Amino acid sequence: MVILVWAALFVALLQRDYFVKRLDLHENAVLEKAGQESFLGVYFKNERIGYVKNDLRRGDDGLVHLTQDAVLNLLVLQKNYPVQLQAEARLSTDFLLQDFTFSMSSPFYTMKAGGKVTGKRVDFTLVTGKEKISDSVTLNSPPFLSLNQRGYLLRQGLHAGDKVKIAYFDPLTLSGKDTVIEYRGLVKTLIKDRIYLLHHFEEDFSGIRINSWLDDNGKVIKEESPAGFVFLSEPEFQARDITSKGQDILQSVAVPFHGDLSHLDQRQEISFRLELPEATGFDLDGGRQQWHNGILTIRREKMTVDDAMICQGRKEELAATPYIQSDHAKIKALAGKITGNMVNPLDRVKAIARWVYENLEKRPVIGIPDAVATLERGMGDCNEHAVLFAALARSAGIPTRIASGVTFHAGAFYYHAWNEVCVGDEWLSLDTTTDQLPADLSHIRFVVGETREQVKIGALLGNLQILPVK
Repeated sequence: MVILVWAALFVALLQRDYFVKRLDLHENAVLEKAGQESFLGVYFKNERIGYVKNDLRRGDDGLVHLTQDAVLNLLVLQKNYPVQLQAEARLSTDFLLQDFTFSMSSPFYTMKAGGKVTGKRVDFTLVTGKEKISDSVTLNSPPFLSLNQRGYLLRQGLHAGDKVKIAYFDPLTLSGKDTVIEYRGLVKTLIKDRIYLLHHFEEDFSGIRINSWLDDNGKVIKEESPAGFVFLSEPEFQARDITSKGQDILQSVAVPFHGDLSHLDQRQEISFRLELPEATGFDLDGGRQQWHNGILTIRREKMTVDDAMICQGRKEELAATPYIQSDHAKIKALAGKITGNMVNPLDRVKAIARWVYENLEKRPVIGIPDAVATLERGMGDCNEHAVLFAALARSAGIPTRIASGVTFHAGAFYYHAWNEVCVGDEWLSLDTTTDQLPADLSHIRFVVGETREQVKIGALLGNLQILPVK
């Protein structure tokens, strides 16, 4: 789960400033900087693990061209995972976005996206594996492109406490969203043992606080998020000097737990005290979870009787989406093969869950999962298991959703994703990564939904405490 959140947040940090609504950009002043190259070192837990290169040029076609390259070297379960990201875009001279391409590659995963803007609408395609996904999103205003130079924010005449709303399109989650940036004032900031006087901006991105520090010219000197990574403006020779893979991503954000969670399979109920960051907005009530005065109680679901029917009126949890392609020919054929002539919904759930558990190799994949590509690849972590099960189950007529949160393993809670199905008018949890039906009582759900909702988990990274209830 945390790999998905980490990747999505990293790309959001890169992309969100490249799809912004019209502000007072002072285009001519910005265009004077065209032709400049800039570098940012990428740090995770105070160790440089990659860099970002930004290049802005005036093109012969009269448009402004932006090229961005990012290189990361990640450590996941003590194995090295190199990641590369590339983006190109063309802009009008007033920085109205014309078109763009974006690509991401890592071991076992590749994706390419491209799009064209017409007015407020962005039409785009996304290719993962052999499949092409086409869609569009309409923003609240025509998308403009910003630069690593964000002087336009300083030219708004903002005072400490003032806020600016920005609209952006995210090619990874295939969605557009408004975000709010607050100016926190001119502050002294310590960076690498030097004190700078910088303009501090704080952005609320899906409940996650992202902080940026700009110099008087609007250049980004530092940017950080709760996910644990930091961008620092550096000369090229420093930014490219990747000497470390950093700390293990999964282990570094695991939540320690000092309590007895033995014999979970024999317990019918358990309670935890949760300490959450302020204003996160997670809905912890519902289904088998009950939230009251900081105490979360989880009750094991009772397996429904053999003649229980599927829940009615759950169109959203039966619908195909760009990543849960339940209407794809390959998914429909496999769902039919697995379930055969089974009439009982619970039998269909068990059969599909067993197939996913037995046929997907358990291996981290750094990227945004979709069901068809996962089926072709035959491997993945909890995210791939969850989207493939959701697609197969929906194709078999079972209302299914993806749940995300944490689960207990080896003395700590790790971020994780699993599924819930609606049978007998109740939601039943299951985990196809660990072969659990229902999922054990250490599965704490924070969000329901796909990548756009799952990114909200980033607000918890480094800020969540789980305590036993005495």
